[in-house]
Amino acid sequence: MVKPLRFVGFMVLGVVVSSAIAACSTPNNAVDANQSNQPIKLTLVSYAVTQSAYEQIIPKFTEEWRKKTGQTVVFEQSYGGSGSQTRAVVDGLEADVVALALALDTKKIEKAGLIDPGWEKELPNESIVHKSVVAFVPRDEKVKVSNWSDLAKDNIEVITANPKTSGGARWNFLGLWGSVTQAGGTDTQAQEFVEKVLKNVPVLPKDARESSDVFYKQGQGNLLLNYENEVILAKQKGNDTPFVVPTDYNISIDNPVAVVDKNVDKHGTREVAEAFTQFLFTPEAQREFAKVGFRPVDPTVAKEFEQQYPTIKNLFTVKDLGGWEKIQAKFFEDNAVFDKILSKINKK
Repeated sequence: MVKPLRFVGFMVLGVVVSSAIAACSTPNNAVDANQSNQPIKLTLVSYAVTQSAYEQIIPKFTEEWRKKTGQTVVFEQSYGGSGSQTRAVVDGLEADVVALALALDTKKIEKAGLIDPGWEKELPNESIVHKSVVAFVPRDEKVKVSNWSDLAKDNIEVITANPKTSGGARWNFLGLWGSVTQAGGTDTQAQEFVEKVLKNVPVLPKDARESSDVFYKQGQGNLLLNYENEVILAKQKGNDTPFVVPTDYNISIDNPVAVVDKNVDKHGTREVAEAFTQFLFTPEAQREFAKVGFRPVDPTVAKEFEQQYPTIKNLFTVKDLGGWEKIQAKFFEDNAVFDKILSKINKK
């Protein structure tokens, strides 16, 4: 049963659930996973929209692990905004595995001394476990958009979060910027385009959840920038709001997974934590990600679900934009490009 839990001392409203295969009160003893006669607890910390997939994946893994080792694994799961979850782990939430919205968040945990450098090379696909792209959600059929350039029209009011505080909004910003530079435009042209879009943004909420509330509940703006996987999942749950995936250019929203080295060594859970992260790249797990709207990284599974995902003609990545360290310094540090744009359009 899913129970909301407010982590005392953390600026995060997450959800913690435990697998039903063992009592939730099982202590997290620092035992080696090879001691198969003792249950072992594994704590997964992820961002909110992955929950539907992990609720299906975790029972599959625990059953496979039990058959292989005879050992019962109890999962404690925490879901919330990626940035908030990152801060919670840095501040003491003892995650064994983190699956966050962007590598920059995982890097923050690395810099805090909890994850060893080089984690990207420990798993397939540079530890990117699934992908998504940016989707446009028009308020109604009167809002006509098909590609990024349409967002600069005078009649379009875009709702997107503040990329200084929201990981999802960073992807939106990079999608806007890259739609110009990856098409051969200059940084100057890209900045002019982003300025036009942001000038017509009525409000910059602090995170993706608040953006959705501003758009749906408060009725502000006439177009919401969102993840493709979120709108696919919403549609599966009965929300028939139309959406558009720009296929001329789009950014590959790459979502990594990593073992939290300091914590697994403390808990004695390294073996099972590493096995779980490896399991996430199997076709069995990749199908569960695909079912709820994530683009799988397994080529065979991607082929199975290809009709669900429109082909992006020019799909660019963070690497194409210089990598996260350069991106953070160039765009999102204090007085960097984003702050300068807000100052110029008098929104700061």
